[in-house]
Amino acid sequence: MQTGFSGQVAIITGAASGLGLVIAHKLLNEGAYVGLFDLNIASLQAEFIGNPDKEEFVSVDVSNQEMVEKGVAQVVARFGKVDILINCAGITGATNLKSHEVDPANLRKVFDVNFTGSFYTSKAVLPHMIANHYGRILHIASIAGKEGNAGMLAYSASKAAVIGMTKVQGKEYAESGITINALAPAVIETPLVHAMPDTQVKYMTDKIPMKRCGTLEEAANMATFIVSAENSFTTGFTFDLSGGRATY
Repeated sequence: MQTGFSGQVAIITGAASGLGLVIAHKLLNEGAYVGLFDLNIASLQAEFIGNPDKEEFVSVDVSNQEMVEKGVAQVVARFGKVDILINCAGITGATNLKSHEVDPANLRKVFDVNFTGSFYTSKAVLPHMIANHYGRILHIASIAGKEGNAGMLAYSASKAAVIGMTKVQGKEYAESGITINALAPAVIETPLVHAMPDTQVKYMTDKIPMKRCGTLEEAANMATFIVSAENSFTTGFTFDLSGGRATY
């Protein structure tokens, strides 16, 4: 039976947990071959069982350019191409801090994973997509990248950089059959959020008119639409998933 992503090859970073995990399962269920990128190979092997012909496990630190390039090459060697990239790998870093309290080393680490990692992966897959005259790239950003969350300088600034990169890349490859977009969720129920201080989560949730977190399923449904062939005339855009918080 033909399904929405039948025969397509996707790479998903941060695939062992949270949004990356849910999106990966959804794409597999819809017929895609998936390169599963994560530092935690054991978690990948525990979470993905039963589709060995469609799964390629890759141990990758996305902030390491050499590892990213080797990982992409591994997926291309196995499946022959890359149609889709979804950058879900991300960290919040230290939160609930005012700017003068931020440790520069922590800020650099957050940027290395959230922004530079997304740059490295997109840089590695784009030549393959250009050669095939088709591609879908989705960078997971955040509402914090648009509005700035107090107490989250590193995270907010890194996600703003991701949004800026999305706008640039969308324009650069608009005539190549490649769309490059971002998704800016508000608070989504993920392990990343559960690890944050309650006061920080309350600050963010109180700003949402729906007064709740988004679900992983809601985020995955929107993400898979964004990287579908049907979404062919939107690029360089940041989709909101904010329960009414973002109104622009």
